[in-house]
Amino acid sequence: MPAVQKGGNSSLSKPTANLRDAAQARPFSYKKRSHLRKADEISSVFDFKCRVSAPHFVALGKPNGLAFPRLGIMVAKKTARLSVSRNYMRRIVREQFRAQQNDLAPLDIVVRVTKSFNRQDFASIMQELSVIFVKMRKCQNS
Repeated sequence: MPAVQKGGNSSLSKPTANLRDAAQARPFSYKKRSHLRKADEISSVFDFKCRVSAPHFVALGKPNGLAFPRLGIMVAKKTARLSVSRNYMRRIVREQFRAQQNDLAPLDIVVRVTKSFNRQDFASIMQELSVIFVKMRKCQNS
């Protein structure tokens, strides 16, 4: 019977080191600090009145005084009746924000979905969101 070697691979013996390395390798994560959650935070963005529109979205922005951008997403039941559809729309907006957050100015951004979309519109929606996030730079100087 073969002998089992103790000690083994050092990466298996230190699971927390692997998690820490993985977190450092992913600079595009979407952390809790990047969420706009409180009603006061979201309403202050609406009060600032810096707005960018697109066929499916209305984005509002406000400088936040932090070193990173934050995002709030609104999808009304009137826009998409099924929760599955609303969650898909939120997920798409969140993913595009996550991918571009290192290029964005330090703003609080609220994206409101005004027109429903689905998986067939994916490429055009991603392009639309990219343009919106680039145009949001104007809100930094307001």
